[in-house]
Amino acid sequence: MPPSDSPSGRRIVLLRHGETEWARAGKHTGRTDISLTDVGEEQARKLGPAVDALGLRDPLVIVSPRRRAQETAQLAGLKIHRTWDALTEWDYGAYEGLTTPDIRQKVPDWTVWTHPCPRGEQAEQIHARCDLVLSVAHSQLTDRDVILVGHGHFSRALIARWAELPVSEGRRFALSPGAYSILGFEHGAQQLVTHNVTTEEGSR
Repeated sequence: MPPSDSPSGRRIVLLRHGETEWARAGKHTGRTDISLTDVGEEQARKLGPAVDALGLRDPLVIVSPRRRAQETAQLAGLKIHRTWDALTEWDYGAYEGLTTPDIRQKVPDWTVWTHPCPRGEQAEQIHARCDLVLSVAHSQLTDRDVILVGHGHFSRALIARWAELPVSEGRRFALSPGAYSILGFEHGAQQLVTHNVTTEEGSR
């Protein structure tokens, strides 16, 4: 029997890691490997019951190798099946550790979505990486759902590519620390089913 085409039938759940000190300060955190704050740890613990309530089908859990993502998955009680470099955050290059206001002192109106990151990843590289991740996740959906535990900007880019939009349109989708979004289908079309749900909001 083919998988259900209802929004609850085949799902990819994107989990953003919980709060870190750099995330709280608005610093771009790509390669830097830092842990969750106490708030981030609590956000991660609350993700466990929230994910359980989704009723996923034998979910395959794939996690970024960064400590903040690994800690989030572990504290949420998820069984990690695979750690994958393809889920790492955007490489910000020379802008690692800087805030957007810092960067705009030299590059007015800069955003990661619209401007280059010197010595870092560019949008076309993120596009290719997103399509690889989504292809692998999509290949599993006949038999099981998929949970991808990762990062803010890269998860937003995944949402844009799932919706068949350019990576730059990830700017339209906020994603809070410790929040999740669900990718699914309606009448065969890929859609964003649920977006930016935090544990404070519950599963509405």
